[in-house]
Formats: sequence, C-alpha cells, structure tokens
Amino acid sequence: MRLAAALLLAGLAFTGAALADPLIAPTGKLRAAFLQGNPAQGTVNAATGESRGVVVDLANELGRRIKVPVQMMPVAGVPAVIEAVREGRADIGFVAYDPSRAGTVEFSQTYMLVKQTFLVLNDSALRSVEELDRPGLKIGAGRGDSIALFVRRNFERATIVEGADPSPATAKQMLSAKAVDAFGGNRQRLATVAREDPGYRVLDGDVFGVPQTIIVPKGKPTALMAVNQLIDDARASEFLKAAIERAGVIGVEVAPPTDR
Repeated sequence: MRLAAALLLAGLAFTGAALADPLIAPTGKLRAAFLQGNPAQGTVNAATGESRGVVVDLANELGRRIKVPVQMMPVAGVPAVIEAVREGRADIGFVAYDPSRAGTVEFSQTYMLVKQTFLVLNDSALRSVEELDRPGLKIGAGRGDSIALFVRRNFERATIVEGADPSPATAKQMLSAKAVDAFGGNRQRLATVAREDPGYRVLDGDVFGVPQTIIVPKGKPTALMAVNQLIDDARASEFLKAAIERAGVIGVEVAPPTDR
C-alpha cells in the first residue's frame, strides 16, 4: 500500500505548485489548523503570536515539500479543527482519531501517541488510574474530548461528568468545587497544572495513548497520500522523534508504522 502511494505521488510530480494547487493547497499557502490549548500538538507565543511544536514542524515540512508558505491556524476545540477542514478554511488539521469523528473528513495514519491520565486534588485518596472505575466516583473531562470518549466506552462503574472544555481552568474549577473526583486529559497539560499549583497532582499511570492524526477534506486522495507519505518519512528519518524532543513535551511518543 505504501509503495503504491509513493509511486502515485511520484507520478503526480510531488515537487511544487502543480501538486499544491489545487490538490493540496489551492490558495497558494498551506493552512494548517490545530488545537491551541493542547501543548502536545503546539503552543502559541502570547506576545508574538508565533506557533511552535510538533504539528508546526510537520506542517512546515509539508509546505517545504510542496513549495508553498505555511499558515498555522490555532483554534479552540476539536470540532473547530474538523469544521475548518471540512468547510475548506484549512487544508489540513491536527486532531486525535476517534470513530465518532469519522465521516466528514479523511484521517491519515497515526503519527504520534499522547498519553492520557487524570488530575486530582492534592489531598485526594486516589493514587493511580487503576482506582478510577468504581461506583460513586465522578470522572471529569472536557465535552467531546478524546478522554471523555474513552471513559464513556471503557468505564463501567464510574460516572462521567463533562465540563465545557478540557482546559486547565475547567479542570481546576470542577475539582475544587468537588463536582468531580478526577479530571482526565493529556499528561503534559495536567502535569503543567500540578507543577504550577501545589493544590493538585497527577495520578500514577496512563489510560491510553491517544492516536494523533492529520485530517484532509473528503474527496482529496492526493492530499491524504501526501500527508501519509510525510508521516512515513518523518518516522523513518527520526524527524518526528526530533520534533517531539525539541518541543519538550512529556507523555508523547512516535506511533509505530501501520498498514493502510
């Protein structure tokens, strides 16, 4: 499958504007949407507006390959990323794959796994994620976030309580109000909360590695093959490993190769 994709890309002259317009970047620049509140993907400098992180490195590499400038589009929430790509306001987007999100856009192979865990009040009796699926416990998560979807599918005894979003502010508000016993999210984000506020700590252990993917609009097979080839190359050359290390995020690892 990979060989066929590579041959097709070669046949389409994956070298410049002919492929970028209109097949990948019809406006002459590669518009890449990502979650501004997810440090595992990228961060935005509040003073300069500059984005940096793993997804920025990947988008810049794709832009370099097709010889167009890159415009990073930090947005709030997974639905906003998906809608931006579906409606043609972005050419690619970075989101976690979940079956419930399939159908309106095309998902690439997984390029990265982001470990999920839970934040609790510092005086909580809970110590590890293995203790969470119990009757009477209330587990918090951002509405529609990947950890919320996971908990709904896999926890049988605990009750999930969804907050407005997966932000640190929401996590702290729900925990301090005793609306939940633990709040789920990616390890990097929650570790930052615990480091900055001694009233909170992160539980031992991880629930699962959220599969991070690149999405493209429906009906654009060349764009999908281009991002899949990018991921193959970035993995094999250790470009992706270096991008993760450069970003300094924790609980993140390169995804293994998968058949497509």
